[in-house]
Amino acid sequence: MSVEGRTFTDLDVEGFLGAVHKLITEEAFVKGTNRGNPVFEFKQPEDLKTLIDFEIKANPSTHAAILEELTKIIKYSVKTGHPYFFNLLFSGLDPYSQAGSWVTDAVNSNMHTYETSPVFILMENYMFKKLTSIVGFDDGGGLFCPGGSASNQLALHIARFNRFPEIKKVGLYGLPRLRCYISEDGHYSLKKAGNYLGIGEENVVTILTDNSGRVLPGDLQQKVVADIEQGYIPLFVMATCGSTVLGSFDSLPELQDICRRYNMWLHCDACYGGSVLLSKQHRHLLYGIERCDSVSWNFHKMSGLPHQCAALLVKNKAILLEANCSKAEYLFQADKFYDTNYDIGDKSIQCGRKVDVLKLWTLWKAIGDLGMENRINKAFEKARYMVDLLKKSPGFRPVLPEFQCVSVSFWYIPERYRGQEETPEWWLAIHKVAPEIKRRMVEAGTLMISYQPMSSKGFVNFFRIVLHNPACNQGDMKYVIEEIDRLGKDL
Repeated sequence: MSVEGRTFTDLDVEGFLGAVHKLITEEAFVKGTNRGNPVFEFKQPEDLKTLIDFEIKANPSTHAAILEELTKIIKYSVKTGHPYFFNLLFSGLDPYSQAGSWVTDAVNSNMHTYETSPVFILMENYMFKKLTSIVGFDDGGGLFCPGGSASNQLALHIARFNRFPEIKKVGLYGLPRLRCYISEDGHYSLKKAGNYLGIGEENVVTILTDNSGRVLPGDLQQKVVADIEQGYIPLFVMATCGSTVLGSFDSLPELQDICRRYNMWLHCDACYGGSVLLSKQHRHLLYGIERCDSVSWNFHKMSGLPHQCAALLVKNKAILLEANCSKAEYLFQADKFYDTNYDIGDKSIQCGRKVDVLKLWTLWKAIGDLGMENRINKAFEKARYMVDLLKKSPGFRPVLPEFQCVSVSFWYIPERYRGQEETPEWWLAIHKVAPEIKRRMVEAGTLMISYQPMSSKGFVNFFRIVLHNPACNQGDMKYVIEEIDRLGKDL
């Protein structure tokens, strides 16, 4: 086919797009969420290379050939909306936010100036007014970032600017030695930020946690005092509300007191747990969040939106612009014919910034505040049910007596190891169980659950199941128990 002069009104283009829409609906949405179908069909990398034609040639491909490859791409991709996909902190498929994603890509806008993106800038302004109100920031603002890691790293960037505004002009030269602090179970994005912001990974200090994974404020206090005595300047604390593995929530009021005492910026990494704020029943887990200086909140996690929808909220809405603006004259002219306060691009470190707000607005508009709250409450109900189920099932042992969030961690103990003395050798054997069961489940395509060790607690490999997919029900959780037992009982 010719590649010149094709338009969306051409019949063959219309037919191609219609076929793609049908393919997505039937294969990804309908079959991809059917319990009777596999979560995905795993192939080793070298085998997969032979199944999909990745090569781009000089001559164009036909519509039929492209459709054939798209069909295979869906076939061999993981169906993250499948009720048996529990592998990561995101899962599920939502029709309303999918619709928002489609419209976003169709309009193909850019979140820098009002003249380019008028509707979405007004929508983003509205959503951040709503979100900061939920958090409790009276004069707050925010920005959608390319992922939660980017939100956390941007928070450190603006915290350093807030303390040392001269860095914007003269750089790192002459700055004192800075220290940042994070839970030993906190997200690795802060260490990466220490690397590329020039603070240094060794200056990102880890703070001990209790048996449930919550940071110990006393250890933070001691390490801050010790750093000051050695000439460091304590700059930044990243609290964790919804840790990646155990789902733990740090005690914000105690951390806030220490931060105020030593003039440190307190950032709350609520990428996972932020949506708990939408539930009147559970928002107490983030008690005191309004006293933080910034908050990261990922809606593609517990709220179930498509990747990605990651918000950074700040208490002082002016600081994003102050820290990041460069006043590029080809974009941000002062003599435009409209109110240039709506040209929001200069408050980001990006120029091109994808529209992430529409899929959030579309979902929230469709189900309302009550629907968003109900999703969270249902997820917590499922987590409690799963813990009870594990305690009643032979060979299954929860890692903790109870969990603060909607992910549940557990060991599976094969029949031959039950009732034995739990020596170091016994635990070494249990350490090998989860990886082998994971191999079997992935190769069979029957289930996807992650596993990991946790060296900070001395835990050998264990499974972690994440339970916020709205499609997941009690029958699915029983299936998880039965399938893991089937796959692992002979180990």
